[in-house]
Amino acid sequence: MKKIMFLCTGNSCRSQIAEGFACEYGKGFIETYSAGLTPAGVNPRAVSVMKEAGIDISNQKSEAIDEDLLKQMDIIVTLCGHAEALCPSTPPGIKRIHMPVDDPVGTIGSEDEIMTAFRRARDEIKEKISVLIKAIH
Repeated sequence: MKKIMFLCTGNSCRSQIAEGFACEYGKGFIETYSAGLTPAGVNPRAVSVMKEAGIDISNQKSEAIDEDLLKQMDIIVTLCGHAEALCPSTPPGIKRIHMPVDDPVGTIGSEDEIMTAFRRARDEIKEKISVLIKAIH
């Protein structure tokens, strides 16, 4: 079973969404984790847009990067430039992939505009995770 960790700054949205899709699409052959540089709790809007996609991430936890756990991964995926730049160095033998996605958390506007940004991020992450899972499987 392959182990994958998804990283972003706050582990509140993008990495949570990526973990949710990878867990769903990789059932039986992928073990998924997510973490952040400064964990900020799982964003309720991320939970909401994933529920729209039929995936429940409400029980996922926002975690800090655990370097011991990081060393056990087969693949590390960064979802933002900040995590890509500041993530601890990747140990030899672990594949590192950068899949940047704009952060919807800072979106300013009406609730509809904010939710549109979260859905856009969700859909972009879904596509990237689908391609990743096909490459692994």
